[in-house]
Amino acid sequence: MLQKKICMLGSFAVGKTSLVRRFVESIYSDAYQTTVKVKVDKKMVHEAGTEVTLVLWDLYGEDDFQKMHWSYLRGSSGFLLVADGTRRATLDIAVQMEERARVEIGVVPFILVLNKHDLRDEWEIDPAVLDGAAARGWSILRTSAKTGDGVDEAFQRLTAKMLR
Repeated sequence: MLQKKICMLGSFAVGKTSLVRRFVESIYSDAYQTTVKVKVDKKMVHEAGTEVTLVLWDLYGEDDFQKMHWSYLRGSSGFLLVADGTRRATLDIAVQMEERARVEIGVVPFILVLNKHDLRDEWEIDPAVLDGAAARGWSILRTSAKTGDGVDEAFQRLTAKMLR
């Protein structure tokens, strides 16, 4: 059996913890609790006939007041880069985090996850901006931790990328 470390990267309050809870426990809560440092969960998945244990590192969000300890990324096989579709600035932070992650751990598979798709009427992210990310070869998925839309797909797709 394989084991792969996945880090959840993104700004403060983009839904990283909610995505992990939805994926691992199939639950969602509106009660927001800030992640302090890191929370680790595991879930076994099957991909292309291979059993893989995903070790999910839910890292605290980065903002103007708190900077992430990039050493948490060591040993990562991939990461989900999470932005909040209702807050354009979180996409800018995600782009910066991807660049920093590449410097820290090299090139590993990742997927840009645009969370809170259930609130798409409130989205601030212009599709043209996403076209630019896609042109750079980024995989982009829209998810909703609240409804569960796209959540399993994000983790499965990342697992497939890591096994290639």
